[in-house]
Amino acid sequence: MKAWHVTALAAMGVVTACTAPKVREFNGLDLSLGSLSRLSKAETRSISPENFTGGKGAAAMSTNGPAWRAARDLGQGWKVSPFMNVPAKGTVTLADIGGSGAIQQIWMTPAPLDKTRLNILRFYWDGEATPSVEVPLGDFFACGWGKFCQINSLPVCVNPGSAFNCYWVMPFHKGAKVTLENLDDKPMRLYYQINYTLTEVPADAATFHAQFRRVPRVAARPEVTLLDGVRGRGQYVGTYLAWEVRSPGWWGEGEIKFFMDGDAAFPTICGTGTEDYFCGSYNFENQETKKYQTFSTPHSGLAQVLPPDVIYKPGQRFGLYRWHLTDPVRFTRDLKVTIQTLGWMADKSGRYLPLNDDVASVAYWYQAEPHAPFPALPPPEVLKVGPLQVAAPQND
Repeated sequence: MKAWHVTALAAMGVVTACTAPKVREFNGLDLSLGSLSRLSKAETRSISPENFTGGKGAAAMSTNGPAWRAARDLGQGWKVSPFMNVPAKGTVTLADIGGSGAIQQIWMTPAPLDKTRLNILRFYWDGEATPSVEVPLGDFFACGWGKFCQINSLPVCVNPGSAFNCYWVMPFHKGAKVTLENLDDKPMRLYYQINYTLTEVPADAATFHAQFRRVPRVAARPEVTLLDGVRGRGQYVGTYLAWEVRSPGWWGEGEIKFFMDGDAAFPTICGTGTEDYFCGSYNFENQETKKYQTFSTPHSGLAQVLPPDVIYKPGQRFGLYRWHLTDPVRFTRDLKVTIQTLGWMADKSGRYLPLNDDVASVAYWYQAEPHAPFPALPPPEVLKVGPLQVAAPQND
């Protein structure tokens, strides 16, 4: 029926349900303030140590959980199983979900906090054999140095005292599995909750990926690879860097580069400097104190400087994040991402200085499956964070 016919019939009051346009039923995803009022047949579920399966009516049933002694006078239903213990050199399944839907929020509190580089998160979508996410727990939540760092961003929040939260939407079509491996030689304790919805997922919904890399000391004229080997169609959505400087002076002149869809020697996208990519400027320096100025915003941040009271000294550590929430980098065939470790000559001679810094990274992206297998993680002795050793400040 022609649109003008429908309009005319509507004016005469003879448009019926069969002629009126149909509105697609809301599946409970793509949430915003504007969509929160919409009803949906989506089913909300949650997995935690109080309900390992996420089953309906199956929470708070434990009688012999790890906190049973604290609850012994109260009984079943009174915080008998608020956490789980992960054995040394062991792997536990945090969630095993069947059907279609999306993980919408994750909260975790690990103990001890300083060993999170040895706690490896893995996410598997739709029955795949190799993980789409393989990242140390702290680094996944943009807090990779084993110390508390408050993050106030949209997809990741880290709150006092050691609460890791993420809001990345992680759709799955047939199922999802989340595991945690403890590479340490001592057990660890984990409080956690994974909130998700079971619902119809659009066919074009790509799955969430995150990959960790670490280069303890880069070579001369260095260009660190943050991501490579990606094949297929998708979009790059974020970067986290745990950066330790090895030389005095300013370290953030390096450019980030995105090689996509057949780029060879030269990329399609090239940034203008490290602090520029992370949405800062002029060395992240407070112009009054002449020291680094931390910041944490919805889309980017220099959230951590260790220690905070010195500047331009070897051994200092930084935590930086940049989320591409409104400017995802889309690719159709392949993607490679690099960043230079480049500084400035301490003698102010007007020249760039290639650096041999220590750079650990997490790259976040969505892509259509299947994905290429990830490079093997470094061994525990390379993964773990060593003691902070910063050159003593000198009087100029």
